[in-house]
Amino acid sequence: MTNYLMRYIILISFVVANAKSPINHLNVPTDFEISIFGQDLGKARFMAFSPGGVLFISSIRRGIIYALPDRNIDGVADDRIVFAEGMDRPHGLAFFNEYLYVGEEGRVVRFQDDDGDFVADGPPEIVVPNLPTEGGGHFTRTIVFGSDSMMYVSIGSSCNVCEEKDTRRAAVVRYTPDGKEETIFASGLRNSVGITFHPETGKLWGTDNGRDWLGDHLPLEEINIIQKGKHYGWPYVYGKNEPDPKYGQLAPNNILLVPPVFELPAHLAPLGLSFYFGNQFPREYHGDLFVACHGSWNSSVKVGYKVIRIRIENGVPIGMDDFLTGFLTCKEKVLGRPVDIVVAPDGAMFVSDDYTGSIYRVVYSLE
Repeated sequence: MTNYLMRYIILISFVVANAKSPINHLNVPTDFEISIFGQDLGKARFMAFSPGGVLFISSIRRGIIYALPDRNIDGVADDRIVFAEGMDRPHGLAFFNEYLYVGEEGRVVRFQDDDGDFVADGPPEIVVPNLPTEGGGHFTRTIVFGSDSMMYVSIGSSCNVCEEKDTRRAAVVRYTPDGKEETIFASGLRNSVGITFHPETGKLWGTDNGRDWLGDHLPLEEINIIQKGKHYGWPYVYGKNEPDPKYGQLAPNNILLVPPVFELPAHLAPLGLSFYFGNQFPREYHGDLFVACHGSWNSSVKVGYKVIRIRIENGVPIGMDDFLTGFLTCKEKVLGRPVDIVVAPDGAMFVSDDYTGSIYRVVYSLE
């Protein structure tokens, strides 16, 4: 084989490999850099850092939880270790008191890893055995722990718009860490896939996906500050108490409906969210909220498919900007779908993508 032919083959291989990689199409603000941290993760969904700083992620269709250690701290996962497998649509992850809690569709379980090999020590311990699954509908279960050491589980609706028979649907439900005590924390949340506690105020914030089949521009998607005992409107109203056409009236008089603290364009499908309090990004990003917009399916024109930054001032959202784009081309070709956002101990931002099965790492690099 001639040197010319060898160089040609290498060049073609390089072009083909890079054409398949969405990283070449992704855009971040000036002086930021994006790279691939992990790949081949299936339907890569929600993430959590262990107390030791190792990133874990749920692969919802494979039924697997992966651990992705970066031992040499070069910004790329060294291994893709199966921490646990054979699970039923695992989604939300949360570390608490030496356990990894996992939200499956019908239950919450927890694992231990006492020997630190990134493989669960044994079968899962069932914490909550009976999350609602009847009727299908939204099947993801997201978990966070508050400063009160209580576990908060987000459970989506069974339908597009309806009155639920199980009050745990379209709600955030609070449990003791052992799952023995259960209370409805907040209701009227059609599908709050992403929930997170503000690191300073301790308030629970969440995304909420609006109902379908009201056209390209309604209803607007929501960012809510989720408070105990409050109702956030679904299925009776959306947005700032606009009546849903199926019901044509507001909720019963004994329900006080809380409007969103911030609205996003319809069909963006906001999922995971994270406040930035790291030391790696510039100071002007400190305290802002980042949201992964998974992208539309019920819109005549594709929208979303990006990560947005919501600027926060005095604890209140004041506006938003695109932060990570390029998952959708001008010809509406989908190259990726962001799902979750977490901030590493060193301040880097990680974004999961369940379309390509990848995790991206975003850092600020002013040289």
